[in-house]
Amino acid sequence: MKPFNVFPYGSNFDFMRLRWVSLTLAALIMFVGIGAMFVKGFDFALDFTGGTSVELSFAKPADVDGVRSRLNAAGYDSAQVQSFGSGNDLLVRLQPKEGVAQTDTAQTADDVVRIASTPDNPAKRLSSGYVGPQVGRELALNGLYAVAFVVLGFLIYISIRFEWKFAVAAIITTLHDVVVVAGWFAISGHEFDLTVLAGVLSVMGFSINDTIVVFDRVRENFRGMRATPEEVLNKSINQTLSRTVITSFVAFLTVLALYLYGGGSLRGMAESQMIGIIIGTLSSIFVACPLLTMWFLKVTKQDLMPKAKDEAALARRP
Repeated sequence: MKPFNVFPYGSNFDFMRLRWVSLTLAALIMFVGIGAMFVKGFDFALDFTGGTSVELSFAKPADVDGVRSRLNAAGYDSAQVQSFGSGNDLLVRLQPKEGVAQTDTAQTADDVVRIASTPDNPAKRLSSGYVGPQVGRELALNGLYAVAFVVLGFLIYISIRFEWKFAVAAIITTLHDVVVVAGWFAISGHEFDLTVLAGVLSVMGFSINDTIVVFDRVRENFRGMRATPEEVLNKSINQTLSRTVITSFVAFLTVLALYLYGGGSLRGMAESQMIGIIIGTLSSIFVACPLLTMWFLKVTKQDLMPKAKDEAALARRP
């Protein structure tokens, strides 16, 4: 596997020397994200705010991107356009223009039909109506339940497989990544819809996976090396560094392709995943492991040695 190493085999970067700096920066970024979410808030999409839904049918296969761009140019900046059924049918969801009541769907629908139509491919309205935000609220609440369930599951699994200090450090790191990604959308003002929520939830899986890979090597080295905790953590990070970078780079390229060519409906999800991959990779190195050297989370060789009952059982063997 040496030819696939991004970094020289046996590299020994001293990451632990920067642990106070990295943890301080991570905490500042996280608190900025939390502050932005509470002070500025999110630019919620129709999934959460409600709006007008219009179903269109075209004589020929519809140009989704073309319809979306024409709606944006006409002042419907947050219009969601997606195909359904055959390639000739489109579902358009958007907020009415200023001065038009949300429940007045007829005027907005007529405007959408006019804008979406082209001389060679006219649009016909199949149906229209007002879509309330109730479904979006329920899905958002389910998303919060999912976060709580995943955090609890991670805590139990890592506590069983490793040790409770590892579990707490992994959960703190994962929540840090989620908060940073969500904070980015609050700061940037980019639209927050259900696809973004799905992307934020997927960040949790990527972050915890990367952290567990490093922690697994930490456990092995703690049991096999005679060194200080800082030296063991440094060695473990360096041994998994090439794997971490290669995995993250390939995942980033995949999501980048989705961001560039997946269309506007998937751009928010791809954006959240790209940021999550970058933050998750950095946090597994500069947050998760440094936490294991701090305060009540400071891990020692005794934490990973066999428990007393196992030692007693070994002592009774002939």
